[in-house]
Amino acid sequence: MTFYKSSQTLLKHIVRHWPANCQRTGSLALSHKLHPCRGLSTDGSAPRPRITGNSIEVFSHVYPRDDMTNVTAKILSKVGCQLHNRPHQPLWLIKERIKDHFYRSYIGRTGNPLFSVHDNLSPVVTVEQNFDSLLIPPDHPSRKKGDNYYLNHTHMLRAHTSAHQKELVRSGLDCFLLAGDVYRRDEIDSNHYPVFHQMEGVRLFSNHELFARVENGEELSLFESGGRRTPQKQETHMLEAVKLVEFDLKQALTCLMQHLFGEDLEIRWVDCYFPFTHPSFEMEVRFQGDWLEVLGCGVMEQELVCSAGAGNKMGWAFGLGLERLAMVLFGIPDIRLFWSEDERFLKQFRLSDIYQPVTFQPLSKYPPLFNDISFWLPAEGYTENDFYDLVRSIGGDLVEKVTLVDEFTHPKVCGGVQVCRRHAT
Repeated sequence: MTFYKSSQTLLKHIVRHWPANCQRTGSLALSHKLHPCRGLSTDGSAPRPRITGNSIEVFSHVYPRDDMTNVTAKILSKVGCQLHNRPHQPLWLIKERIKDHFYRSYIGRTGNPLFSVHDNLSPVVTVEQNFDSLLIPPDHPSRKKGDNYYLNHTHMLRAHTSAHQKELVRSGLDCFLLAGDVYRRDEIDSNHYPVFHQMEGVRLFSNHELFARVENGEELSLFESGGRRTPQKQETHMLEAVKLVEFDLKQALTCLMQHLFGEDLEIRWVDCYFPFTHPSFEMEVRFQGDWLEVLGCGVMEQELVCSAGAGNKMGWAFGLGLERLAMVLFGIPDIRLFWSEDERFLKQFRLSDIYQPVTFQPLSKYPPLFNDISFWLPAEGYTENDFYDLVRSIGGDLVEKVTLVDEFTHPKVCGGVQVCRRHAT
């Protein structure tokens, strides 16, 4: 508590001495106007999320606070903003381009798009949805309180849109795209923000759908009994089925990235690990001479598919970050710019056609201001993300970057550690 109060006092002193109009913040160049959340629920009718002494109210649902509660009022103010659904916002442009590609490329037998789109689901999920439904082990580091925003020990702000996979598959959907805002506690710089946006896709195949175009496909099967898990497959999957699903996945994503970046795009695949897919891959694209990781994907874990009531099918899934793609494609240098309401920023993305080329034009060339703050750390229970949340709660998006510039350990005091952090505004 001493750490919080002393840091809060120093930060408020810094904020009071920032330029009143705040028209310059280095490369960030935000104005003092940031996105107020006009629609703070999925239907726009619920009151603003708020924190009281013993509870948190979000979308008219009340959640009792407990020892896991760590969500701040600053973070709750972002819930319901849905930047990905605001027309002519850069995240909306990327989402619409991806959606349009899938609509045009995958047509069902009735002439309608094969993939349904879900971009209006509440970000409040259960811990089971966010972790257990995706087979994330109880001791996995991604569950840490220091990395997530918990309402209480049973509910949280989703850390990924994959939290909805199971419920959508259980509803009977075989092909869908899902987009939404996600929340993770993180450091403060131009590439990280505690609220960002993801989009993912899932496609399931029945035995007939996967082997329909394969010679003697009726003799093949998705599954085997008594199989062995290898780097190439899960224990219940036939290798032939896995290779076909993997081919379909990589072909779909290659076409998507060529659609976004251009036909001559150079792509490479890197084997990786995710708890909810196997085998798993990351896609990297070569852009302006550098290799950039743009998404993760893989063959869905059959245990996950079975638990959602689709045990007679197998499929693939992918997930990507909308901010990352928008920053690369539009040349946006700072992730916090997506929250700006500066007309100079917004008007650049008011396009008559979602495919109209656009490159972000910087708003300011002025250098940032620097302020240093030193404080003693508490003996226990402190994480860096605690301090970052404190900075965001007081300074908001005007704080461009926080870096550690010095650290001192007192030789005669147990747990006596003092740090100095520099704030760029």
